[in-house]
Amino acid sequence: MARFGTRTRACSSGALYVDRHRPRNRRQLSPRLAVTVSKGELFQMLEEPNIPHNHIFDTLLTEYGFLPVRFAFLPLGADQHTAVYKAATFTDTFLVKLRTANFNKTTVLIPKLLHDSGIEQVIPPIFGKGYSLWARTDLYTMTVYPFIEGENGFDRPLSAQHWIELGQTLKRIHTAAISQADLDLLPRETFSPFYRDEVRRYQAQFAAETFTDPVSIDFARLINSKRADIDALVRHTHTFAADVQKRDLPFVLCHADIHVWNLLITPSNTLYVVDWDTLILAPKERDLMFIGSGIGDTGAFSVPEQLTRFYQGYGTRDDDLTAIAYYRCERIVQDIYEYCRQNLSVPVDSQDRLEGLRQLESQFQPGAVVERALQSAARVS
Repeated sequence: MARFGTRTRACSSGALYVDRHRPRNRRQLSPRLAVTVSKGELFQMLEEPNIPHNHIFDTLLTEYGFLPVRFAFLPLGADQHTAVYKAATFTDTFLVKLRTANFNKTTVLIPKLLHDSGIEQVIPPIFGKGYSLWARTDLYTMTVYPFIEGENGFDRPLSAQHWIELGQTLKRIHTAAISQADLDLLPRETFSPFYRDEVRRYQAQFAAETFTDPVSIDFARLINSKRADIDALVRHTHTFAADVQKRDLPFVLCHADIHVWNLLITPSNTLYVVDWDTLILAPKERDLMFIGSGIGDTGAFSVPEQLTRFYQGYGTRDDDLTAIAYYRCERIVQDIYEYCRQNLSVPVDSQDRLEGLRQLESQFQPGAVVERALQSAARVS
């Protein structure tokens, strides 16, 4: 999941782009094709997982019929169980995605159905030799996509037309004619208290324990100093969850992570929506809450301008403001949980811990996502 301070989530499959001037990773395709990490607020997977390249090559050859002549890990995404690579042959370039935990086939099937229904802003996965959209091994599940060069919506801010197109695209996703059999495979929104309860537990732990490494000391100081804001977020989320469930809002197909890092803009100005790992059936506000939330706000357009252009494409604005407030607060609560878990579970010398601290701090800056979420809550409280 791409985080708020964010749930990359660049993204799990990556809102990817190629920087021809600033190499970052030793294992690169070439000095001219060095893949870099977006300078946004997303938690990045900076360290390559321990998966032998020869194993990946064997799968590519057996299941997809090609061997790469250039191959590079892409340090993108917020999911520790997902890794992405760029694989180039002499004639084509692909995005190779490996899922090392549970694999949900709807994250591949639904985007293919959306693309085939005419939503060109969705990049479809590629069929393997056995006419399958994925390949399972003892180490991972592999999916392969065409690699499309471009920049994410943070590094290349959306134009006025892009905001309109995003609204049109999201409307088509929300109203897509997907069979009930396929929809039944998707998770449904449950308004679970899990993240709220876990954040409460982490708050108590960081208040009670003494830490010795510098990152944990700073992390505990942040959690403790922002206790009032965190308490408010948890409290609002609890209240709004109950309120929204009483409203019995209709459930639709939701992308659920449609921030600017999961938008890809090509040099020719084509817009794509990427990273479909979080698909869910939920009220449409699950997606609509991102517009004007402050996630990846570049300042190119004011919030009223973003909303005006987006709904010019999406259609009549009839979103439920309580549901919007719920999802904005809940998303930050999830982020806090993920960063706390990361800080306590990742090896002390991992650079991901320091990056996680930096990103969580950024959420509490003036005008950032915490302030905007609390403002949304105040409007309906």
